[in-house]
Amino acid sequence: MDRLFADIELAYQTHIEEAGKEYHFLILAAFLLSWAFIRTSAHMIRAQVSWWPGNVQTKGGTHVHHLVWGILLLLSMGYIGISYDLGSPWIELVAIAFGIGMGLTLDEFALWLNLQDVYWTEKGRQSIDAVVVASCLLVIAVLGVQFWIAVHEAVLVLLGIGGEQLEGYETTLFLLPWQLFGVGLAIVCILKGKVFMGIVGLFVPLVGLIGAVRPAKPGSRWDRRRPAKRRAHSSA
Repeated sequence: MDRLFADIELAYQTHIEEAGKEYHFLILAAFLLSWAFIRTSAHMIRAQVSWWPGNVQTKGGTHVHHLVWGILLLLSMGYIGISYDLGSPWIELVAIAFGIGMGLTLDEFALWLNLQDVYWTEKGRQSIDAVVVASCLLVIAVLGVQFWIAVHEAVLVLLGIGGEQLEGYETTLFLLPWQLFGVGLAIVCILKGKVFMGIVGLFVPLVGLIGAVRPAKPGSRWDRRRPAKRRAHSSA
């Protein structure tokens, strides 16, 4: 067991700290843990578990949604992180608090998108979609552009293209537009109600392309915004 923890610590120091990705990693971890906690808390409150603390309310009975605390954390931690040249461990604590703010805020993404309390309705799934998309983008940030450059070079070698060592800037010029193209396709997939294909499309743009050209799911945002096209198709 000691050897396992030692290996984990070594891997963290090598691939996270020394690679300059610690802030990205801390934000990602805090984001996922805070979102999992607050989503679990919401389910416990809805199930009326007696020993679990209830909603936060003012004296007048107004329910203070947890996105309020998330927004306050984002505002304060963003300001502190930009305005002050903090050293360790304060900057790490700011990164963790910022990630917590993201989790609390995006868990109610559907509420601030629709300006209605739709947490437990069908529209409430928009919050899950937002969390999934944000998680994927944070994972991409943790992996870094160099990871995708290495993947691209490995694919080229596997295909037998360019046996000589590739120049880094040439690979970057190819890779960045390709990844931006994948992000655009992923957005189209999500608008068409194909969330899973959109997520995979962030990493494999070909999957995003397939989802983008296929018809939108009924009731999706893309479907609702094209009523004329739907009527013309149904009449044909």
